[in-house]
Amino acid sequence: MPRPLLHDYFRSSAAYRVRIALRLKGVEHDSAGVDLRSGAQRGEEYRALNPQGFVPMLEIDGQRLTQSLAIIAYLDATRPDPPLLPQDPADQAHVRAMALAIACDIHPLNNLRVLRYLEHELGHDEATRNRWYAHWIAEGLSALEQTAAPRAGRFLFGDAPTIADICLVPQLYNARRFDVPLDPYPTLVRADAQANGLEAFAAAHPDRVAPQT
Repeated sequence: MPRPLLHDYFRSSAAYRVRIALRLKGVEHDSAGVDLRSGAQRGEEYRALNPQGFVPMLEIDGQRLTQSLAIIAYLDATRPDPPLLPQDPADQAHVRAMALAIACDIHPLNNLRVLRYLEHELGHDEATRNRWYAHWIAEGLSALEQTAAPRAGRFLFGDAPTIADICLVPQLYNARRFDVPLDPYPTLVRADAQANGLEAFAAAHPDRVAPQT
C-alpha cells in the first residue's frame, strides 16, 4: 500500500493540525502542496479529489479523508498510541468542546476565503479586515481561556497533549501573525509553549514546511 499522502498548504490552520497529529502518531507520509494563494484548491484536478476544494485531504489506508477533525479522529481510532483524547467520557466531552470551539467557532471566521471575501466582494480595506480578525480571535480565546483554566495541566487538559492542543497551536500561530495580544490568555499561552516544545508540534510548524521560493 502506498505511503499516506497529505494534500497540504503550509499556513492552513486545518492542515497544520493534521501535520501535528501525523507526527504525534509517528505516521510517515508524503506531502502534496496545494497553493491556496494561487487558487489551486479550486482547480478541476483537485476538485475531482475533494469536491469542497479545501485542505487538508489525507490519502491513507486506501481512504481519501477530508476535514481536519475527522482525519484526526480516524488517526486516533486506527493508531491509538498515543491517545489524543482522555478515557473518561466527561473528560472527552470537555476536550472535544475546546477543540470544536477553535475549529468551528474561531477559525472559520478568519480563514483565507473569508478575508478575501471581505476584501474583494465587500470592499473592506486591510485595517478593517484586521479588526474583524482580531475581534473574533479575542472573543473566542477569552471564552476558551475560561473553559480551559480550571482543568488545565501542562497542556490544555492534563499533562499530555490532546486534540485540543492540536487545534490551539495553529490558532495562536495565526493570532501572532496578525499581532493579536495574547497576554489575557495565560493558560492558552502556557499550553502552546509546552506543545511547541515537543518535536511533533515543532516539526509541523509552517516555518519548517514552507515551500521553497
